Amino acid sequence: MPPGRLILAATPLGDVRDASPRLAEALAEADVIAAEDTRRLRGLTAALGVTPRGRVVSFYEDVETARLPKLLESLRGGESVVLVTDAGMPSVSDPGFRLVAACVAEDLPVTCLPGPSAVTTALALSGLPCDRFCFEGFAPRKPGERSKWLLSLRNEPRTAVFFESPHRLASTLADAASALGGSRQAAVCRELTKTYEEVKRGTLSSLAEWAADGVRGEITVVLSGAEPRSVSVADLVGEVSERVASGERLKSAAAEVAEAAGVSKKELYDAVLASRVK
Repeated sequence: MPPGRLILAATPLGDVRDASPRLAEALAEADVIAAEDTRRLRGLTAALGVTPRGRVVSFYEDVETARLPKLLESLRGGESVVLVTDAGMPSVSDPGFRLVAACVAEDLPVTCLPGPSAVTTALALSGLPCDRFCFEGFAPRKPGERSKWLLSLRNEPRTAVFFESPHRLASTLADAASALGGSRQAAVCRELTKTYEEVKRGTLSSLAEWAADGVRGEITVVLSGAEPRSVSVADLVGEVSERVASGERLKSAAAEVAEAAGVSKKELYDAVLASRVK
């Protein structure tokens, strides 16, 4: 018997009319639907006028690993498995990666029903350069880790996209303004495709001030890349020292900063050591 197929299915971010006919068909015909939230799935299928014929199982972060054996068994037995998350594309800061990796390891077929993604939607709406970009997932929750992460973006030339919770947005934007410069351009995209969609564009300083009054909803932040600059090893010593002070190892901090700036790792490492004995 040929194996079944894992289908990664993108779901609407908010407006159910963004669902594709292929998504409705896949949900109706799948042998198994693995859903991040089964209640959200029921709401989606009802809105689409779809009655799933297959089994529905929960597949959220805390049970992802435990669910893998049964789902792989279903796929080996020739069943089709559709994976959906609450909104957007599975595996992109959502459950799915472990299942895809397990299927790849066993050479089980995997395909994708493309559709909505908060990452590319926010990028397109931001008004910032999008010919090259990087996705950073969720901003770190702990202040020390967040500071280290922001410093790693100081010299990143690509536009960066990341997710943040509404109650941490103001502090993250304030930290970003401090680490990257208050004049760095950014866009905060809130409730994409939903009734109260809002895109706020401006400098990090102005956005941090706006967010201080409180923001609600699903948040995606788009951050402009760093302007090209000519730097010397001496210019980078302070940046490495800041990262070390936040808890990073000197060797790794020097290596990452040197690589981003295009200077010698050894020269920068030696320069930081020399600065400590002055």
